[in-house]
Amino acid sequence: MGVGFKEYDVSVDSAAAQEMVDMTGQMGVPVIVIGSEVIIGFDRARIQELLSAAPASQPGGIHFGLKIADAAKSGQQPGALVGGVSPGLLGEKAGLKAGDIITGISGTRIEGVEDVAKVVAALKPGIIVSILFWRGNEQRKSEIVV
Repeated sequence: MGVGFKEYDVSVDSAAAQEMVDMTGQMGVPVIVIGSEVIIGFDRARIQELLSAAPASQPGGIHFGLKIADAAKSGQQPGALVGGVSPGLLGEKAGLKAGDIITGISGTRIEGVEDVAKVVAALKPGIIVSILFWRGNEQRKSEIVV
């Protein structure tokens, strides 16, 4: 299991950039927030310490290991654009790849990142989850047990 997180690209998300500056007073350096602790820079020892102390699972206990963005913001159809897939986690097991656009999870229409977060948070381990997605011009469906 992993620790849940949201990744923000402060080069395109001005609200996230301002929040980083407000929280840390820093601009242009990596900032990681784990729980209520703010880590500025790459303090690997402290990051590992906090991750080791973190609960093994987040609400729902389900981790797909996907980096996603709102597809519509990149000029594509509504959905969640997959930017990366962590090896060995559910996203990879479902066959998702960078560039895919997720449009549905277990019967729920996915318009963007927030929809994915809500659906995944409500999933229970041991159920079959269907994922509808586009790869190029082809619509695909994958089913996995979470």
